[in-house]
Amino acid sequence: MTEQGTGPPDEYVEAEIHRMLVEDPDVAEQGITVAHRERGLVLSGEVESPHRREEILRRVSERFPDVPVTSDIGVIRTQAPSQVEELP
Repeated sequence: MTEQGTGPPDEYVEAEIHRMLVEDPDVAEQGITVAHRERGLVLSGEVESPHRREEILRRVSERFPDVPVTSDIGVIRTQAPSQVEELP
């Protein structure tokens, strides 16, 4: 349960956040998972930029201001490597 005590059960909040991230045409992010932890929800996955990660967190915080959310969203490298990889 969320610490607010009067909101919907966590599994509903988790599902609603996931649905929002997938269905919002400005986000359309399917690779983010939402998991309940002891002190709130954790968003995890990978996105292509720090800006996109911040936008996802902003939208979730605006929609669920009373739910503590922690980000474990990484940023994947989308540019070509700058160094040659040496294989043994």
